[in-house]
Amino acid sequence: MTTTKTAHILLDDSGVAWIDETNVKVIEVVLDRTARGWSPEEIHFQHAHLSLAQIHAALAFYYDHQDEDEVDRQIDERFDEVRRMAAQQSDSPMRNRVQPRQSSR
Repeated sequence: MTTTKTAHILLDDSGVAWIDETNVKVIEVVLDRTARGWSPEEIHFQHAHLSLAQIHAALAFYYDHQDEDEVDRQIDERFDEVRRMAAQQSDSPMRNRVQPRQSSR
């Protein structure tokens, strides 16, 4: 079996997939597609520094590796981290000042 390189996608030492010549992770394009429902054209409109070829390559990489669950695992880890951070901030002084204003509206 021959190993082929995926155009426009690079893996770093941690196994995280990046779009080449950018500072954009594949996961970010995947989230734009899955969470926001954006088409590749809309992603390109929102992130004009990415070519359509790079966007399609990122999505193809995701769908090609979906069985391995690596990108989905990274998405879950991000959401878990956000939930942990939000829970830690539940008693922050700023939140306590803003919360009463929001609930009185």
